[in-house]
Amino acid sequence: MSDALKAHCGALRSEIFSQGFLPEWLQVDGDSIALTLPFAAEPEARRLIADDTELNQYDWTITTAVEALPQSKGAGQASAARNVIAIASGKGGVGKSSVCVNLALALARTGARVGILDADIYGPSLPTMLGNQDAKLTFTPNRKMLPLQRFDMQVNSLGYLVDAKDATVWRGPMASGALQQLYNDTQWQELDYLLIDLPPGTGDVQLTLAQKLPLTGAVVVTTPQTVALNDAEKGIAMFRKVDVPILGVLENMSGFECSACGKLDDIFGHDGGAMVASEQSVPLLGQWPLLKALRLSMDEGEPLVYHQPEHPYNERIMRSAQLMASSAWELLHEAPE
Repeated sequence: MSDALKAHCGALRSEIFSQGFLPEWLQVDGDSIALTLPFAAEPEARRLIADDTELNQYDWTITTAVEALPQSKGAGQASAARNVIAIASGKGGVGKSSVCVNLALALARTGARVGILDADIYGPSLPTMLGNQDAKLTFTPNRKMLPLQRFDMQVNSLGYLVDAKDATVWRGPMASGALQQLYNDTQWQELDYLLIDLPPGTGDVQLTLAQKLPLTGAVVVTTPQTVALNDAEKGIAMFRKVDVPILGVLENMSGFECSACGKLDDIFGHDGGAMVASEQSVPLLGQWPLLKALRLSMDEGEPLVYHQPEHPYNERIMRSAQLMASSAWELLHEAPE
């Protein structure tokens, strides 16, 4: 591979590829270039290549071989995936579960093998958002749960084990134990990314899970509202106390665009998540405004990313998911000596 072509590929940068395409990712054979990515970001790679008048004349083959990144000790528990990412929020009502599902769906669209564990036991919403409320789990002879297959993902939730109208009334230790059992007793299959939708808050349950599960990192979801921002900072502090890397902050409900006049109204404040990300020196993974179509897609179990892939809002979701994957790789990748 010529030095000039290496340099050109290295200069092909964006927020997702802050270092460009590294030489070890590339193989050149005449007019053909094979690019192997260590994290889920093929759509962004193809966009960069298509926008480059010199490189888009080559015949590109792009594959993704997701690298297994270092994880927290997790009390000696085996990892369920190459990368286990907690999606958390300091308080309820910020759309954490919706964000988790959409990030997972976006990662799956890149070709990555993705799973979701709905650990929000007090309000398991995954079955509703994925439109399979009546589905039930099956078990192996050794009593392992087989994850359900939904929208090219492996999924599990307490909602598949109990009646949707039953109330889960558990004290902290019981809840923590149940969630660890959901994690350990699910027979996940060769996952690149497992996203865990944690219960909201920073109490005993959340702290125990952060300590007991082998986590690659965590994403904190917030709205721009001041009360949510304070709790988001508490969430970041909690993960740092147990040495779980923060992969980024995602600002949800960052505004509402009037369908009649097109005016953007900052209902919950302006740039609050961006401010927290800056002050805490962590990436801002995105700012997602309120969108009726997105809410409807979650309520109806027909996710926008999967059922309407050309919807313009999906560009935000896809970018955030790829930025999360690249943030994890850049933060935790161990460069060869």
